[in-house]
Amino acid sequence: MSDKWVSLLLTALADGPQRYSSLSRTLAGVSQKMLTQTLRTLERDGLVSRSVTPSVPVRVDYALTPLGVSLLPVMRAIKDWAETHIERVAVARDTYDNRSTSAAARTPS
Repeated sequence: MSDKWVSLLLTALADGPQRYSSLSRTLAGVSQKMLTQTLRTLERDGLVSRSVTPSVPVRVDYALTPLGVSLLPVMRAIKDWAETHIERVAVARDTYDNRSTSAAARTPS
């Protein structure tokens, strides 16, 4: 669940089933390999279903399973928390980085 692509894929599928190509466009920046791996992992975990419609070309749709849908409120809560606390996290990171930089400057080589 901690992978960035997992949360983005679950959010993208919250609006309903989508084809691979649509997901690829929605998730700008995801490589084909990463998208395929993430979808397989989510399918294996029971969060996403994959349905194949025999046609030319073959149509493959991905959708959230009931288990995947049950995860959406949790994902939304994490997103809301992150948006509410992003400034505090940024300050904490800056403080940490400044402390680390200062300590490194004081350490003799």
